Amino acid sequence: MRILQVFRAPVGGLFRHVRDLARGQSQRGHDVAMLCDSEGGGDMARQLLSDSEKYCRLGIRRKPISRMPGVGDAAGIRHTLAMARDIRADVIHGHGAKGGLYARLAGKRLGIASLYTPHGGSLYYDWSSRAGKMFLSTEWALARIVDAQSFVCAFERNRFMDLLGHPKSRNIIAYNGLWGEEFETLVPDANAADVVLMGDMRPVKGVDILLEALALLNSRQRVSAHIVGDGPDMASFQALATRLNLDGQVKFLGRLPTKEALRKGRLLVMPSRHESFPYTVLEALAGQVPIITSRVGGIGEALPDHLMLKQLDPPTLADKIHERLAPGAHAAEEAVTLREMAKKRFSAERMTDDILAFYGDLLTPTARQA
Repeated sequence: MRILQVFRAPVGGLFRHVRDLARGQSQRGHDVAMLCDSEGGGDMARQLLSDSEKYCRLGIRRKPISRMPGVGDAAGIRHTLAMARDIRADVIHGHGAKGGLYARLAGKRLGIASLYTPHGGSLYYDWSSRAGKMFLSTEWALARIVDAQSFVCAFERNRFMDLLGHPKSRNIIAYNGLWGEEFETLVPDANAADVVLMGDMRPVKGVDILLEALALLNSRQRVSAHIVGDGPDMASFQALATRLNLDGQVKFLGRLPTKEALRKGRLLVMPSRHESFPYTVLEALAGQVPIITSRVGGIGEALPDHLMLKQLDPPTLADKIHERLAPGAHAAEEAVTLREMAKKRFSAERMTDDILAFYGDLLTPTARQA
């Protein structure tokens, strides 16, 4: 097959998912191309895209793609149409709201099989807000023209059904997964903090919740933290840390490769307000890194209940950090068991094969006629 993967930002779990698909599909003899935004992601995105070139025999193109809807989307759709024609694509797979928009419209225009994976995206909204009405109305309309949908977890499919009804097209759940070589124990650095948070510096990742929890903890114990990532709200989080008198115990490290980031703390904390099925959880399990998360998205499909917060607020997080860092908490021993579970359930090879088989079903004559 000749496969075009379309997405907006070359950052985060969505980008990781696409890179894994490109690797797996290429290794199985298929020809892959990528189309994504030309402005986001910085040096790390450029390096990761460069590393992916060996799996993208049909090329990688970067064009300006804005996060919000606008007049630039007409150009984005034209770029998708042009690349699909140039590579003679059999399948166009769109990821996230923008990638899904471009892939579905291009597939409809060209008569090419199209597939959409939301990765959260528009599903983070609801019908009560103006933005939610705009995004979800678009999703409702596009769901009527796409050939198929894949979801990275059951939560995402259930969320889609709650908001938009049962998918009219065929759909599957293909869990994010890791490669076999990624299952290795990660030993904290000599200068590791007590806790580490990694992610985009936006409110959705709950950086403010962690900072306020650390301030509360100072009445019981001084907990140090490394915060890894970059984004539009970095300065406001740094200002909050200063207001909470945390400058001496919290360091903002910018973007780092995942394994390097996970070594920056003895406990990974993820107080996210929204998630889909985050790779960070899988990568922590693979590295035997103890973890605390919020109870959102599909995280409960990978973690036992007691590792998730009963409610998402600073006091609850402070209590859970205190509990997990206490002597005798057995977090390290539990991490060994969780790694073996993840190794059996969350495989990049399985994800690749499931999605490739789904592509193949879409390309059968009876499927295309339907």
